[in-house]
Amino acid sequence: METLKQQLNSLIAASLSKVTGIADSNANVITASKPEFGDYQANGIMACAKQLKVNPRELAGKVVAELELAEHRLVARYEIAGPGFINIHLDAGSLLKRANAILAKPSQLVPKTELPQSIVVDYSSPNLAKEMHVGHLRGTIIGDSLVRVLGRLGHNIVRQNHVGDWGTQFGMLIAHMQEITTEHSDLPQQLADLEEFYKAAKQHFDADEQFAVTARNSVVKLQGGDPDYLAIWERFIEESLRHCEAVYAKLNVTLTRDDLDAESRYNSELGNIVNELSEQGLLTESAGALCVFLPEFVGKDDEPLPVIIQKSDGGYLYSTTDLAAIKFRSSQLKADRSLYVVDARQSLHFQQVFAVARAAGLASDQLSLEHIAYGTMMGKDGRPFKTRSGDAAKLVELLDESVRRAFALVSDKSPDLDETLRQEIAEKVGIAAVKYADLSKNRTSDYVFDWSSMLSFEGNTAPYLMYAYARIKSILRKQPGTPVNLHIACTTEPEERELLVKVLQLPEIVSAVAKDCYPNQLCNYLYELAGSFMRFYEACPILKSEQRLKDSRLALSLLTAEALQQGLYLLGIDTLEQM
Repeated sequence: METLKQQLNSLIAASLSKVTGIADSNANVITASKPEFGDYQANGIMACAKQLKVNPRELAGKVVAELELAEHRLVARYEIAGPGFINIHLDAGSLLKRANAILAKPSQLVPKTELPQSIVVDYSSPNLAKEMHVGHLRGTIIGDSLVRVLGRLGHNIVRQNHVGDWGTQFGMLIAHMQEITTEHSDLPQQLADLEEFYKAAKQHFDADEQFAVTARNSVVKLQGGDPDYLAIWERFIEESLRHCEAVYAKLNVTLTRDDLDAESRYNSELGNIVNELSEQGLLTESAGALCVFLPEFVGKDDEPLPVIIQKSDGGYLYSTTDLAAIKFRSSQLKADRSLYVVDARQSLHFQQVFAVARAAGLASDQLSLEHIAYGTMMGKDGRPFKTRSGDAAKLVELLDESVRRAFALVSDKSPDLDETLRQEIAEKVGIAAVKYADLSKNRTSDYVFDWSSMLSFEGNTAPYLMYAYARIKSILRKQPGTPVNLHIACTTEPEERELLVKVLQLPEIVSAVAKDCYPNQLCNYLYELAGSFMRFYEACPILKSEQRLKDSRLALSLLTAEALQQGLYLLGIDTLEQM
């Protein structure tokens, strides 16, 4: 089933092409900004009129005449507005038919794409030398929302958690681990706080030159494949992954061990990347390092910016590993899109790596390389969010704090609820509040972390949307024996029609998120949907109406709840039946 917007675009584009003779005309159908402008508006007439050098309003009249000949059941009427816009008023009967088909099979609310792709999503990607901190929150939950959206549309999704598990810091950690380990010591217990373990190793490294030499030698032995050093490294990685998995479970994200795409995976391929670039004449030696210089990347005074592939000491960089990963995702995974959900501060890095991959033929022509950049989570002081001590806040501690605050809020609002139930509600509300506060912001912008706004039951917040869903479920429970085969019979009031159209727009919002990768579009839609329901609830009595109207409005409420639940799920947020 096509979305409403897809159907309208196809319908009007066909008529526009027929009238103008321009193949593949773009109808440019958008959602109407005001009810008086109809349900949708076609703006593509203007561009065609400009191309043909004709009056756009006259052209719009010809297109409408052609459309009216087609007598398409989806549209009740067209109106020409302004210099050549076409306002579109949908047919009520067609809307009811579509809505009732979805009620009978809710999985049809967001239909599968007819052109499924293989899409790699690289996200979360913590450094296993440390515990996950708040800086990992945005990449983890934005990436998780995108894989949910893309998967819901039927695309083949390959999650890639490109964890940092290979590099110079691991020599330091291994040396420290060797030094504090005795035959009877319980190492995992000492690793319970990875951050403290890392700090202790770093302090030792900075203060003791002999230890620093030992640490550097450990790197060489690790990267050389020494079995004893690899065994210690694997022990550390295992404990680190357990910390990550605890955070993922708390955040309700879909990453598992099967999704690991560790840097170490590509270690044996890095030399081959250097050889391929060399064979194609792309490498230049600069200060002993092997670099790629591309003409489109210049710095101050028009100095060329290098992409360093191999350091003067023979070591490799992130760029080398990323090129190896691109080659794998292109040649082995046969991906159509590869999304990198990574901090915006890495934008230049990805621009350069993508350009080198193209120049070297490491990425096929079919592969779209896309940096899904996001801004920084800021504290109220306008600086990146930190603890009071100035350290990067541990992500697990931030999430625990949100649950504690949510429990206090729930207890204040609903003290009569059983404590166990209040705790269950707090767990979901607390985590949802943190996630939604982030996802509801334009991902490319920085945003200020604020407990009071994110846990509010008013405004565009997770608690507000979760409460809206729970309220609808409460209404449905008040009608004993409500049949599962409810039917929307009519939309006699404007608030009913507004709500029905809004529900049916969910699939086009999901499609937009899949294309442009901005989850805040879905958040904004769900907030508007909840607002539409509240206006409907206030204007249209449900349980006190006569039976046919009551059943119809209950059915519309049920469909709204389904849209809210499915939309929140795509954001990684669980709904509650009671709050």
